[in-house]
Amino acid sequence: MQHRYFADLHNHTRCSDGDFSPEELVTQAGTAGIRKLGITDHDTLAGLAPARAAAAGGPVDIVPGVEVSLRFQRPFFTGTLHLLCYLHPRRLDDAAFVDEFTALLAQGRGRGLVAARMAEINAWFGPRGKTPMLDREMTQADLAGYGSQISRRHFALALEEIFKIADKVDRNRILANDSPAYVPSGIPLEDLAVFLKQGGILPVLAHPAAGSFPGEGHYKEVLPPLEVVEKLLPEFLAAGLKGLEVHYPGHTPELEDRLMALARAEDLIITGGSDCHGDAARPLGAAGMSEVEFEAFANALEAW
Repeated sequence: MQHRYFADLHNHTRCSDGDFSPEELVTQAGTAGIRKLGITDHDTLAGLAPARAAAAGGPVDIVPGVEVSLRFQRPFFTGTLHLLCYLHPRRLDDAAFVDEFTALLAQGRGRGLVAARMAEINAWFGPRGKTPMLDREMTQADLAGYGSQISRRHFALALEEIFKIADKVDRNRILANDSPAYVPSGIPLEDLAVFLKQGGILPVLAHPAAGSFPGEGHYKEVLPPLEVVEKLLPEFLAAGLKGLEVHYPGHTPELEDRLMALARAEDLIITGGSDCHGDAARPLGAAGMSEVEFEAFANALEAW
């Protein structure tokens, strides 16, 4: 099926928490008529080389990126927001930059964060916890089979499939932002800003209004409302923010209008993407950009 979008700049592969390999995602994009495909795995660049190799000589161009998790602990918000960092291809040819950037990204996830989250879950919800909900303590082995980059999605799968917590409300009691066991993932924005100021990175705020989505879904469970994001916007602008992801499956037309006005007011480019993790809730091409919109994005990235 041909999609109406020229570009889809927000997608995940098995290198983070997607269901498809980079090669499979490239093939799907070609079949769907998507010509510019963003590979933006969570906090890792590992999917970029295989995706670019798979796309070489074909109809799909890879837009290299990474979805960086940022940790916030403010009086009005404790949690994680995501910044889509699109990389000029020359950045990927700079081995020193890649090594340093990879090391920074690794600080926001990995074994340390997983261990901290498991410890809090066990302390609150384990059999000897303050509010017991698990029949035994969660261990690293419970999560290991879900991938190399363990996310909250993998914790949710483990609770459902291994610990047999079938009720989504109960899983959210353990994992949601307002859970007493919640440990935000990510790195501080000020640490990322050091890299943004070096150039060759175009930072775009991911799904900024999805937390205000009025219907059912996971958005409000893990993302704050747009009003909270707007309070943090000056910090993002000071760090070098260049764009907003306006077109997104979790943005209603009304929310898109608000974001378009915000982008105009702050002179930010607009992007769009499906946030594809698989074929279920947000398949490839569920949202995206026109060719004209993509050209504005490409010009901004090339301005480095």
